[in-house]
Amino acid sequence: DVIDKYKGVLQNEGIAFKVIRHEKNMGHGEARRTSFSHCSCPLIALMDSDDVSARDRFEKEINAFIDDPELSIVGGHITEFSDNDPENITAKRMVKLSDQEIKEDIKTRCPMNQPTVMFVQKDVQEVGGYIDWYCNEDYYLWIRLALANKKFRNIDGYLVNMRVDPGFYKRRGGFKYYKSEAGIQKLLLDNGLIGLPTYYINKTKRFIVQVLLPNSLRSRVLNVFARQ
Repeated sequence: DVIDKYKGVLQNEGIAFKVIRHEKNMGHGEARRTSFSHCSCPLIALMDSDDVSARDRFEKEINAFIDDPELSIVGGHITEFSDNDPENITAKRMVKLSDQEIKEDIKTRCPMNQPTVMFVQKDVQEVGGYIDWYCNEDYYLWIRLALANKKFRNIDGYLVNMRVDPGFYKRRGGFKYYKSEAGIQKLLLDNGLIGLPTYYINKTKRFIVQVLLPNSLRSRVLNVFARQ
């Protein structure tokens, strides 16, 4: 109903509105790849369907590209809400701001909040676009952009209020998720972004949080160490 409502409004204003559906759930990576093939604009903004963007989010991001034409990707901080109530803020995830800080941060964690990003389509396509990597398609893409020496920036502001459902932290646990994260660390090591000490430290932390901790305790640990 929401799609039909806005499709009509935007089309009446001469704005293209496309809905592309897969017959079955193909995962984030393939969904992004499919959508990119239908995008005709030089800039692409991502957002998940159950999140809430700040009213001036796109204005701030477009202005960042205007101010610095060398930028390839822009994002910002997020707040998180639960109980389907956007006013019930439970946590905040802040990220580093400058290109240099972000590329240093990438060595230990995902440095961009995926629901906030806007990027130059040709730069992302140049490094292969979104490629499936279980629950880490975004981190994998940021690493490839960094290796291609593309320029990053995060705006010092909360751009998206992200919905956290009861299964959010459960999905960030289990051996399959850990194996995906361990693969990311091996990628960082093989490309010289981290050395062996950081590689083993990163893997150990993730094994403890994602495999050894029960879901209830994992949420507390992540809120203490990975959130504000």
